[in-house]
Amino acid sequence: MTSADRWLLPDGIEEVLPPQARRIEQLRRRLLDQLDNSGYDLVIPPALEYLDSLLTGVGKDLDLRTFKVTDQLSGRLMGLSADTTPQVARIDAHSLAPEGISRLSYCRTVFHAKASSLLASRTPTQIGAELYGEAGVGADVEIISLMLTLLESAGVQQVHLDLGHVGVFRALAAKAGISAEQQRELFDLLKLKCATDLEAWAAREIQDAALAEAFALLIRLQGDRQKLDAAISRMAELVPETSAELAHIQQVAEQLALRFPQTSLYFDLTELRGYNYHTGLVFAAYIPGYGDAIAQGGRYDETGAVFGRARPATGFSADLKVLARFGTYQTEAKQTVVAPNDNDPALWQLIAQLREQGKRVVVPLNDDAIRADLYLKKLDGQWQLVEA
Repeated sequence: MTSADRWLLPDGIEEVLPPQARRIEQLRRRLLDQLDNSGYDLVIPPALEYLDSLLTGVGKDLDLRTFKVTDQLSGRLMGLSADTTPQVARIDAHSLAPEGISRLSYCRTVFHAKASSLLASRTPTQIGAELYGEAGVGADVEIISLMLTLLESAGVQQVHLDLGHVGVFRALAAKAGISAEQQRELFDLLKLKCATDLEAWAAREIQDAALAEAFALLIRLQGDRQKLDAAISRMAELVPETSAELAHIQQVAEQLALRFPQTSLYFDLTELRGYNYHTGLVFAAYIPGYGDAIAQGGRYDETGAVFGRARPATGFSADLKVLARFGTYQTEAKQTVVAPNDNDPALWQLIAQLREQGKRVVVPLNDDAIRADLYLKKLDGQWQLVEA
């Protein structure tokens, strides 16, 4: 390794320098205050814990993204947290175990052995919230509203929201009794979003005509919600087992439209992100010019069962650094005061007072060149602020 190579960072790992670091930190404080004002209590899970706890109840994708190390004290495998949600589920189920509704929030760095996409960092600053103990429409509306409000506070504009529901696909798969291999085939077709291929698959694999039509209809359940009313009604007619899930997503959309009329709402029933982990409504926020979701989440009921306490659960997360990059949130400008290098106790008392008031006071060293808004100077025997 050459001396130049020693300064290189691994792919997907970045450092944050001034002034962007200040911008991110101010945004972190603003959003955490907003989460607290909404009744969500801050938790700070450990960055490192035993692997059998860290990966309990989560899918294979998270396992592949988790850095693994051996604990020198116990010899057991440990992992660096790649996602805060499972840890918060453990806290709700085991460490806190509250009665009734529980609202928890977090903001911390997580670590990915492999980036989740070409655009993603391997060390995102994950900020989010989780709501436990309520499975109804109100809980989903609350958590999505909170996500959209945080995006507004960050100055993220032109947001459009995609709503899906993995329960619709689960109901179809259970009714048809399709195999794991058939599910994998179907997943691949839904990712491509090709209606012709899906119709051919349904005609070939599904013997029941109503079910075959329902599977073919699934690919068309994406787009503006007002335009999908007829298709949704037809799906519920073909497979009544999907009625509850379809009614749920429609009710959530109706309430969100009243609260956020400026946000475009779309349905996408082919979205099966986190199918092995999510259990109901899933959602993601997108903006023009960025290929990944800028924030996302969904329902993951019963995840806490592996920790001894099954609970309804829903939540969302985002990368704080991505929000800072695309948001128009303005940082608070501080006045910079330059003070002379003088041991006068009165001067140092004044410096302390100014810093307490939120001003940035710097004492130059040698020929230190500092750009100042104000100077501290002694006039008529008193230290006073004068304009630069």
